[in-house]
Amino acid sequence: MAKALIQMALDSLDFDQTLALAEQVAPYVDILEVGTPCIKYNGLEIVTALKTKFPNNLILVDLKTMDAGEYEATPFYEAGADICTVLGVSDKATMGGVIKAANANNAEAQIDLISVRDKKAVATEAAKNGAQIIGVHTGLDAQAAGQTPFADLQAIASLNLGVRISVAGGLNKDTIQKTIQAGATIVVVGAAIYGAPSPAESAKELRALVDAA
Repeated sequence: MAKALIQMALDSLDFDQTLALAEQVAPYVDILEVGTPCIKYNGLEIVTALKTKFPNNLILVDLKTMDAGEYEATPFYEAGADICTVLGVSDKATMGGVIKAANANNAEAQIDLISVRDKKAVATEAAKNGAQIIGVHTGLDAQAAGQTPFADLQAIASLNLGVRISVAGGLNKDTIQKTIQAGATIVVVGAAIYGAPSPAESAKELRALVDAA
């Protein structure tokens, strides 16, 4: 099995702070995620800046597209995004539009299962239609209510869809290996890194744990 990838969620609204945090963690992570609040506030410029400054990292733009998939995603792929996200609760045509835009730019589309009721059905259909990544995502509000992504991860992993599975939802040094062992191929980390006294040291520790999983 290929090694799991670490995705770092960059959620700050501040342009310079985002680049500064990315600078600290880029050597230890594989994917730099422009979080939804960050991309809404900073737009295409932050994508171009990250791709230029960190050419060895994949850039994921967490658009959470809900409509007009191809139209919305295309400029972000053209600006340097390697992956864009589209909501699994959107129409099939919307997801298909993001997949089409990804293919046109030699990039990837991720279907985010946040708030999807029948996650297995949506994941199966998305993989059939060419999505490269399925995102198992327990949002911040759900985390605050005590939810975790593990049951959903196990359900999606059991489908053996032949796509990568990304998992987000409060992962940290105590849960990251368990997540990979349960079937995740991309592990998304945010607060466990940016909330640490030294983000670089935290990212380095997580890298070691992931590589040993």
